[in-house]
Amino acid sequence: MFKELYKKTIKLAGHKSSKFFLGIVSFIESFIFPIPPDVLIIPMTIAKKEDWLKIALIATLGSVLGACLGYFIGYVFFNEIGIKIFELYGVDNTSFLKDKMSSEGGTIAWMTLLAIAGFSPIPFKLLTITSGFVHFNLFYFIIISLITRGSRFFIISFLIGNFGSAMKKIIEKRLLKVSIIISIILIIFAYFIYKFLLNFIN
Repeated sequence: MFKELYKKTIKLAGHKSSKFFLGIVSFIESFIFPIPPDVLIIPMTIAKKEDWLKIALIATLGSVLGACLGYFIGYVFFNEIGIKIFELYGVDNTSFLKDKMSSEGGTIAWMTLLAIAGFSPIPFKLLTITSGFVHFNLFYFIIISLITRGSRFFIISFLIGNFGSAMKKIIEKRLLKVSIIISIILIIFAYFIYKFLLNFIN
């Protein structure tokens, strides 16, 4: 099923309304759709290199808006909808989540996990829904989603748009490693800002 869905998603990259479909795919991927926007971003940017900035922006905005809907689903409809999405991805144990957030350092731990999921193949949708379920700070949630998803899509679009299709294989092989390194740097930076603000308030 996923293979057929993957093929159909790739075909959308050649459609005259490909940017519209990119926005839709980016949006729904953040809370339920299994195929990442990268599948559209790469061929679209190869075809129209001059549009790399616009393509990355559409994917980022769509993804963050979808993440907010995922957050809302987790916050309001976790038992009705959220659990069914978790089951779709083979996750049937969510009881530990609130305990994890309530523990010491839970907020920082969740920020770290959310940031890594924003970059990596870890299903981002499960983290968006869970963030709402555990009532994670919405402001932090939006900022982290914007930074991580935006960085991921802009890196891909920039490399393809400026260095051509030769970067495609490198991106497919190395993106995860590079993304995780960038995530760690961003998380460390965010952590120090968080501690500074905390000390400033106190």
